[in-house]
Order: sequence, then structure tokens, then C-alpha cells
Amino acid sequence: MTATSSRRLTTDEILRLNREYTFFSWSAQAKINPIVIDRAEGIYFWDPDGKRYIDFNSQLMSVNIGHGDRRVAEAIAEQARTLAFAAPQFATEVRGRLGQLLAELTPGDLKTFFFTLGGAEANENALRLARLYTGRQKVIARHRSYHGATAGAISVTGDPRRWANESGGVPGVIRVLDPWRWGREEPEPVDEHLAYLEEVIQYEGPHTIAAFILETVTGTNGILIPPDGYLQGVRELCSRHGILMIADEVMAGFGRTGRWFAVDHWDVVPDLLTMAKGLTSSYLPLGAVAMKPEIAHAFDEKVYFGGLTYSAHPMSCAAAIAAVNVLRDDDLVGNAARLDPVMRSLHADLAAKHPSVGATRNIGLFGIIELIRNRSTREPMAPFNGGSPEMSALEAGLRADGLYTMTHWNGVFTNPPLCITEEQLRDGFAIIDAALEVTDAAVVD
Repeated sequence: MTATSSRRLTTDEILRLNREYTFFSWSAQAKINPIVIDRAEGIYFWDPDGKRYIDFNSQLMSVNIGHGDRRVAEAIAEQARTLAFAAPQFATEVRGRLGQLLAELTPGDLKTFFFTLGGAEANENALRLARLYTGRQKVIARHRSYHGATAGAISVTGDPRRWANESGGVPGVIRVLDPWRWGREEPEPVDEHLAYLEEVIQYEGPHTIAAFILETVTGTNGILIPPDGYLQGVRELCSRHGILMIADEVMAGFGRTGRWFAVDHWDVVPDLLTMAKGLTSSYLPLGAVAMKPEIAHAFDEKVYFGGLTYSAHPMSCAAAIAAVNVLRDDDLVGNAARLDPVMRSLHADLAAKHPSVGATRNIGLFGIIELIRNRSTREPMAPFNGGSPEMSALEAGLRADGLYTMTHWNGVFTNPPLCITEEQLRDGFAIIDAALEVTDAAVVD
């Protein structure tokens, strides 16, 4: 068999080739057990043996429109036939049209876009823009956060994925706590937390701080929904001290929360907003930084020292236009909003039935179930930055019953594609309901 053979590979052959010749991210290579995907459509994907899975995590919270939408595939193919690539110093129709389309959706006066190849590069360039624009170097970031794996993005990341990468990181990062503290059932009072944040700013020197970067709704660290007043308070503090507010909407944007961008729930306009994932629904790689006019115009006469070979790649831009139009034409943002109370009710049903369910949260179709092993102490089913036999068994049970989602520490994520129906959503929760028996058995009072 050669790489160009037309014979379809078996599941075992695909696994062997992947293990032998490719390297998986964030993994000990000998311990991985990947699902083999053969094809996908809507909220489902299939392995080569025909087993169907519900994709209850939209892969990486990113296939927002669902799999296999022919409108996007055809847009990509047409662009490939017309102009497959243009270097970033060229102007193209598809680049201009995408910028115009995004300007209709982004909040406030965020109307200029720098295109990257993903979320990490978007955050890298947002940080660079902030530092070059303000002339300051420090950046505030939160502990419960993830912003990407490149040098600058991992430096402002707060979670344990940063630890092994700090030697090559970027200096000048100030870490602060999130209103949601680990192990707490409710966020801290907003006034108290904002007072703490302002105290940190005073200690560090406001005139030295370029930006505060934060996920609008924190993703892999727990679907942490900001309490009302928090984002408004951050916006006010940043404005008062000349600090740029960077909203990382890589995961929360493009309808995931039931609005085009999560900041829209709180009527907050950041200075810079980063996006990726749902921008193309991951049909092709693309990210972007949206910026206010004064930031864009600051580089009218001076050079912006940043760029990527594939910035504004024509095929990726075509995928984005098509994917955004699917979100609009099929009212998938509205669907996420309509299913918000349905998911909340399904979460509540699980909490009432299963002693291992300690907490649930969702905003739109962005949700999590947190599992505990002790109802009195609220001890998590897996420790911070760790796993447990019960969580491993739960994940195996979900997979066996045809549901794929992400489990992370003691959390089970509920982030299906936005095209999901209420009936399909209930089907997914029924599988989780049955699988939770394994964690219930570990609970002690």
C-alpha cells in the first residue's frame, strides 16, 4: 500500500498510520486512543465501520454550523478554481467582502480586521497591537484562561498548559483571579472582585499596562459565565486607565452563546476582539483581530510589525463568508438562543437525578456539567489538572453509546453544533444520563 493508493483504508490501518507517522497535540503519544472519523454530516460523524456518533462538542467548540454543509464546500471549491492563494500584500475581492460582512456583525465601532490562521495567532497579534499602540508592555490575564499555544498566547494563558512552556514565554504578564474561583459554586460579588482588580492595577502601575486580555465566557476552564456587571466594570477600569480591553471570542463567538458575540449579552465593546473557530466553522483555518478605528489609524503612517504568510488566505476567507451566511440564513444564532432554556432544563434534570452532578452552567449552547464525589465537601470527581478512573470510565461509556464530547478534569462539556434540534439535544442528554451511573456509584455523602 502506498500513500497514493485508491483503496479505502480500514479503521485499524488508519490508526496504525496515524500512530506511526503523525504526532498528536497535548498528548502522551503511547496513551492516546483516538476515534477514527470517516465522514460527517450535521451533528453526526461516522467511523469507517459505520458507527455513528453525536458530536456533542462540535469537535473543539468550533463546527458551529454543523458538519458537511455543501454551501461552504462549494464556496471553497469555487474560490480554489478562481484564486487559490494570494500573498497577504495583495488586495482580493474575497478579503474585502469578508471584512465588510464582519463589520455588520461585530459590536460597536470594531470595523477593521487583521486576518490570521487561527485563535492563537489572533491573540498574538492583539497583544502586539496593544503594546505597539500604547507603548506599554505589561498585560493582565486571568488564571482560569486559555488563549493559545504560541509563545505570547501561552504566556497569557492561565491554566496548566502554560507550565511546561514558560521558559519560552513573553515577560510582563500580570495574573489575576477570575470571579469564578476553583471549587466555588457561585462567583465572587462583582463589586468586591472589581475592587481587587483595581488594586492590582494600582500596584502594577496603570501607566505600564497595555491590555487586559480575557475570554468573554471562559471555555475549556469551565464555561465560566461572567456575573452581570463584571464585564462592564472591566470596561470602565480599562477606559479610566488607558488600558486596552481584549475580548477573546475565539470559542464564544459566532452564535455559540445565542448572540453573535458573547460581549453582546452585556452591551460591552472591547478595544480589540479576537475570533476564529466559528468564523469558518472550522471548515478551513482562519482567525481575525477586530479593532477600533483609533488603533487601526495609528498605523496609517507607521509600520505594523506583524504578519503571516497565509493572512487573509482567499480560500479561508471564502469559507468564512459562506459559514457566516449559513449562520444567518438558517438562523442558527437564534436557534442557540431558543435552545438555551432547553439545555438549562436538561442540565437541571441531571442534577436532580444524579448525586454526582455538582453544578451545571450554560449560555446558549455553551455548557458544562461538573461532577463531584462528595455531596458534603463538594470534592470534584477529578482533581484540578488531573483525571480519575471514574471520569475515564464515563468517557468510555459515552463513546460506547455513540456520543463524543470533551471531558476535562471533572467537567463534561455540552457544546453541540448550533444546527442541533431539540429532539437531537435530548438524545444526547439521554446518553449522558445513562453514562452518569458510573460516577454516581463513586459518590459518598
